[in-house]
Amino acid sequence: MNQLFVDNLTVIDFAYLDHQRGLVGESWIVDVVLAGELDEQGMVFDFGSVKRTIKQVIDERVDHRLVIPTGQPGIQIQQQGDVSVVEWPLADGSSITHRSPAEAILALDGSQVVPSTVSALLERELRAVLPANVIGIDVILREEEIDGPYYHYVHGLKKHLGNCQRIAHGHRSRIQITRDNTRDHDLEKHWAREWQDIYIGTEDDITARFVEEEIRYLTFSYEANQGEFSLTMPQQRVYLMDTDTTVELIAAHLANQCKQQHPDDEIRVKAFEGVGKGAIAAR
Repeated sequence: MNQLFVDNLTVIDFAYLDHQRGLVGESWIVDVVLAGELDEQGMVFDFGSVKRTIKQVIDERVDHRLVIPTGQPGIQIQQQGDVSVVEWPLADGSSITHRSPAEAILALDGSQVVPSTVSALLERELRAVLPANVIGIDVILREEEIDGPYYHYVHGLKKHLGNCQRIAHGHRSRIQITRDNTRDHDLEKHWAREWQDIYIGTEDDITARFVEEEIRYLTFSYEANQGEFSLTMPQQRVYLMDTDTTVELIAAHLANQCKQQHPDDEIRVKAFEGVGKGAIAAR
């Protein structure tokens, strides 16, 4: 059997719902292995077609979506025309409500969002677009190996013209902070703890604040190019910024916060947005 592999084909940046952790940002690196007979070119599948065809399916199906494990008890998903409303009870007694165009979510069989379940879904969908000589496909999803602190965060960028405008997409991101040209591991660990499984929201996007059963909630809402988006979160799972939450502004915010703690030191923050990309801010 002939096999073709493509490592690091793309990265899926998305968010998912978890009964314990709440709203979780995630980034998975995608590797692909195709098996089959050689075609008239002596290939299983042309590399150019792999990058174009397979990457497109993966990006459209999972990337920048909110993935919802439908087997989790208590979840409610309502379809109102082209709008999906998701209500999700959490283990601590609080809840999350997400409202968006239907294309911004992915309902997934099972009680947890794990690489094997998402891989199986993608493999089924990819078989429909691959040529007849390709008889096997493996989609391998894996986390980046990070030597140092990192955090999982979720956000939405209402001004973005692409899929980043979706109010609940996320990333698993490393962070590097230097103080006077020396890595400050304590600062890095502090922000990794502060932003563990966090929603980073913009103050201007808050449309409601309320208390229900002694739990404080915040509702974020905005209209973007793809439609109207709304997200209600327990306040304790939210970190608020007074700007939008692009990675450039996140890096600047972190640098400003660190500079306040260490006003006499030179601060440099390298904030990642998923794998291999991000922004740098120096103060």
